[in-house]
Amino acid sequence: MAKANPNNSDQLYRSRSRNAAEARSPSQETVRKRQIRSWIILVCVVLAVVLGVRFLRGYGRGKEITLSKLPCYSNQSVTPFRDGLVYYDGMSIHHLSSGGTIRWSFPAGTDVKFSVGPTHLAVWSGKQVFLVDKNGNATYNEAQEADVQFVRLGERYAAVVVGEDTEPKLIVKDLNGAQVDVEADAYNGLLLLDTGFYGDQGQYLWTLALDVFGTAPNTILNTFQVGKMNTGEVSLGEDMTYKVVYENARLRVFTTQQVYTYDYKCVQDTNATMLAYGWKLIDYEVPERGRAKMLLAPTSQTSSTQVINELRVMEGEVDKRYTLPDDCVGAYIHNGNIYAASGDYVYRADASGQRFFGYKIPASADEKMTACYGITDDGRMLLASGESMYSLTLPD
Repeated sequence: MAKANPNNSDQLYRSRSRNAAEARSPSQETVRKRQIRSWIILVCVVLAVVLGVRFLRGYGRGKEITLSKLPCYSNQSVTPFRDGLVYYDGMSIHHLSSGGTIRWSFPAGTDVKFSVGPTHLAVWSGKQVFLVDKNGNATYNEAQEADVQFVRLGERYAAVVVGEDTEPKLIVKDLNGAQVDVEADAYNGLLLLDTGFYGDQGQYLWTLALDVFGTAPNTILNTFQVGKMNTGEVSLGEDMTYKVVYENARLRVFTTQQVYTYDYKCVQDTNATMLAYGWKLIDYEVPERGRAKMLLAPTSQTSSTQVINELRVMEGEVDKRYTLPDDCVGAYIHNGNIYAASGDYVYRADASGQRFFGYKIPASADEKMTACYGITDDGRMLLASGESMYSLTLPD
């Protein structure tokens, strides 16, 4: 009988032990998968923490928005001007910083009207016109040949409209008062509604005029190259035209029915026509590059006392609708964001998104915001609570 070899027994024992250990131990592939899964979980946790911290920081900034009371009243023609505002107290026009510090005062006299431009103010009463620069210095002061209807300012020029309602005369001056152009007969029998400058350095001018003596009312759009020639004319029909916005070498013309698009010679881009019935343009922002953002609200919600709960943004061919979290007294576009104010909150949404974030306005419990007067260049919203005026830092 053959005897068992003890060496064979040891080898058999070691083999069985190794097999058992291998059975108990995961393979290298399994270990690698577990390590990858652990790294993914760790990365997700880190990202969640970072995003959470960023959200909390942003929320904190929003909670820390400040409200400053202004030394003016809501019935004093309060208007944003550059990084501050101007208002008229019945005798003088005052320029304030957005925080409420008086920078300068201009003795305008009684019963005056004014408009603002990129760098200057125009002030007029009767036949007298003043052009005032950003530092409060008059660069022009002269009586015109007839009563002034209105003045509009661009980067280089001022458009002064004088004369009777249906016999207006359009005079173009530089910002020091030198006459550059005049249209004496082009608007006979027409009511000149508005005008504005466009193009690089504002070398072009558009006008809107209403023919009130025809068989039906008709609005006429004209474009000019300042100091040279009439570049175009187009009839817009009887629908009321109320705004022209210059965007990337195009004029976007807003009527109560449609938004039309023209080049500087008044040649229409029919493919860019958009329906606007029931909506009214309330603000817009034209970036240095890219398409302008046009902010609209329902026409029925844009009376003298605004109660807005819906918004619409047109950007090129993109058309978006928004529902506000609350009834708001005003809404604006600033730095690509939509801002709207209710009695107690200011709401912010990225114009490319749909979600609004609310921030409590730090006013006393018995004060509710009742009106908005625009946003300054340095990012403060001008708000009224009854007659009291405030400026509010906007949340990022």
